[in-house]
Amino acid sequence: MAVAFSPAALAHAHLKSQYPAANAHVEASPQALTLTFSEDIEPAFSGVEIIGAGQQKMPTAEVERAPKQHNQLIVPLEKPLTSGSYQVDWHVLSVDGHKTKGSYTFSVK
Repeated sequence: MAVAFSPAALAHAHLKSQYPAANAHVEASPQALTLTFSEDIEPAFSGVEIIGAGQQKMPTAEVERAPKQHNQLIVPLEKPLTSGSYQVDWHVLSVDGHKTKGSYTFSVK
């Protein structure tokens, strides 16, 4: 039982919050996506893809870790997103070496 609740078992970087929020309907395209995790992450081994209509990958600039918040990824968009639904697929490596991944959706009006 102690193994199931040890700190090492809880040390994975899970997505805590994101902008735009999961299932949000935003009025205009964001300039960047922001993903905040439960643990600090290694940006060199982390990434984000934004998938639009027809499984089209949306162009982004290089994903970077926030300078003062090492558990946050910033994903600058190369051009504004048009109206429609988008899926965000992410994968990260936490500083303690654990990999996690996931996805969420949002839409632009």
